[in-house]
Amino acid sequence: MIMRVTNLILAAFFSLATQSALAAEEIPPPQGKGRVVVVVSGQSGPDHYRLVAGKIAELGYDVVLFDGNPMEGTHGQGLRDAIAQALQMPHALPGKVGLVGFSLGGAMVLGFGSGWGDQVAVVAAWYPATTPIKDAAAFAGRLNVPVVMFAGESDTYKDCCLIAKARELADAAKTVNAQFALTTYPDTDHDFVIGGSHFSHDAYDDAFAKTQAALKQYLGP
Repeated sequence: MIMRVTNLILAAFFSLATQSALAAEEIPPPQGKGRVVVVVSGQSGPDHYRLVAGKIAELGYDVVLFDGNPMEGTHGQGLRDAIAQALQMPHALPGKVGLVGFSLGGAMVLGFGSGWGDQVAVVAAWYPATTPIKDAAAFAGRLNVPVVMFAGESDTYKDCCLIAKARELADAAKTVNAQFALTTYPDTDHDFVIGGSHFSHDAYDDAFAKTQAALKQYLGP
C-alpha cells in the first residue's frame, strides 16, 4: 500500500514538472554539442522561426527554440525558465547562453535578458516590441549584457516596434556607455526575417551576419 501511494505521489510530481516545462525544440549543432542559444519566437509562434533557428544552429550552437507567447506577462520568469530548461538539453554545453528574440520574443530578451549578466553572454533582438519599456533611462541603467538590435524604419506593426523608440533606447544606452548596437534598415517593415511576411533579403542578411558576429564574439565559436 505504501509503495502504491509513493508511486502515485511520484507520478503526480512528474506530471506537474512536465506541465510546467515550456514547449521547446532543440536543434543541435553539426558537431553534436555546442554552447546554448535560446531563440524566442514572436506572436506568430515557433514554426515561423524554425528556419532562422536552424541557420543559427548551423553556426555551431545548440539552439533551443521557444514560443514567446507563454512568456508574456510572466515578468521575465518565463525566459528564466527557458534558459534553465535549455541548459538541460542533451546537446547543450554549460555556461552562459546567447539570447535571440523576434518581435514579442525580442521584447523578452531585450527587456529582461539584457540585465542578466550572470546567465546571458549576449542578446540579439530583431524588431523587438519596445512599448513595454516605459523608461528608457531606467532600461539603460539595467543593461549589463552586450546587445545588438535590428529595426525596420518603416515598421508600424501594432505600433509596438516603432523606430523612434528604438533610437530612444539606443541613445539612452549610449549615455551610460552600455554595449548596445542598434542597426536600422530604411524602407523595411516588421518581420523581415527569412520566411517572414515582409522578408527583406538585404536587411535579413545584414542582421544575421551581425547576430553571427555577436554570438562568436561573446559566446564563442
